[in-house]
Amino acid sequence: MRGRQWRNGTGTLTVDGRSVAPVEIAATHRTRRRGLLGRDGIDGAMLLTPCNSVHTIGMRFPIEVAYLDGELHVLAVRTMRPGRVGLPRLRARLVLEAEAGRLSAWGVRTGAELTVTPPCGPGATD
Repeated sequence: MRGRQWRNGTGTLTVDGRSVAPVEIAATHRTRRRGLLGRDGIDGAMLLTPCNSVHTIGMRFPIEVAYLDGELHVLAVRTMRPGRVGLPRLRARLVLEAEAGRLSAWGVRTGAELTVTPPCGPGATD
């Protein structure tokens, strides 16, 4: 996975070999900046890449955040209430966000191995 070029779009999140949820991939500055702002929730998760820190200023709901290395191993998982600023994780290369409680329910924990089946074909955008 190291050096992978991500593209905006949708994919499928797999945790330790088990498909768990749809994932939106935000790979450009514009889509990362927008993130989950202005939403009342999310079905599934959002993957921000490249990214090593997030904030919840202006968000309407609490989120769980998983910091991932370049090979999609979970380095840490944190819950963040709206209006907070997270500290950067130096080894993190990607961040996975979901509504609070969802990552835990899917088995996303420190040390877990994730896979994201990326967008492909005409539905993928840059």
